[in-house]
Amino acid sequence: MSIPDDARGTTLGGPEGLDPRPLSRRGFVMTSLITGLTLATARVEAQAITTDAEGIEAGEVKIPAADGPMPGYRAVPRGEGPFPIVLVIEEIFGVHDYIKDICRRLAKAGYCAVAPELYARQGDLSTMTDVKTIISEVISKTPDGEWIADLDAAAAWAASAAKGDLARLGVMGWCRGGRAVWLYDAHRTDLKAAIAWYGPLGGERSAIQPRTAGDMAGEIHAPLLALYGGADSSIPIASVEEARDKARAAGKSVELIVYPEAPHGFHADYRPSYRKDAAEDGWRRALAFLKQHGVA
Repeated sequence: MSIPDDARGTTLGGPEGLDPRPLSRRGFVMTSLITGLTLATARVEAQAITTDAEGIEAGEVKIPAADGPMPGYRAVPRGEGPFPIVLVIEEIFGVHDYIKDICRRLAKAGYCAVAPELYARQGDLSTMTDVKTIISEVISKTPDGEWIADLDAAAAWAASAAKGDLARLGVMGWCRGGRAVWLYDAHRTDLKAAIAWYGPLGGERSAIQPRTAGDMAGEIHAPLLALYGGADSSIPIASVEEARDKARAAGKSVELIVYPEAPHGFHADYRPSYRKDAAEDGWRRALAFLKQHGVA
């Protein structure tokens, strides 16, 4: 699905350096989603949360993108709708069972949740077992303009074919997906609410990833809830505070919540980093934030 001309401009037009048009296109390497959990990180599968599909419709879908069908996962309440849309942005590990379960949790709360596989063109994440390889061969080679266009396509598809209401649009992402939340918030002017779970604010810039999340903090549109761990060795809290202050100085709204003892990945219930109290509190805050800002 191409984005119609009348849906561009002020609605989808992002700031300079984040052109929503794809910067490069290649065939889809992944044509379906990961079955089970990622192989690329330590797992504690016995503690992983499993949400059933009672009262909702949930499953893998094909989302029309500019260059063909993109694999994704959709969960939505049963009934006519339309339901508010939450775009779910994966970690670096792909749309695996953890991300699918998050979609089902959101559907149980009344949302049309859609998680497109944003790295489907770069490599088969279902076979990758090394984080460094994922970063070097997949993450660093995915243009920001490409996944931004894919999220726009997912939102348009949710509204046209998945009982979603584009007038009530939110976004939520984890880890690298948390970074994407900041950037997408700067791109999309009709976004109602954005929630970043421990997304990095800094990092290297490149021709295809020209600006960091911190660079974009003063250009966000929707109110943003930032959920971070005080014991996260990979993301200095000072960098998040700086981004928050930058946004506020520009008249933007950022609410920062720091869980002092929580490490990176504290919401990832399938990993040793999971911290139940912080994860549950953050989830309650996230749902309340969506409702507070019109995604309900």
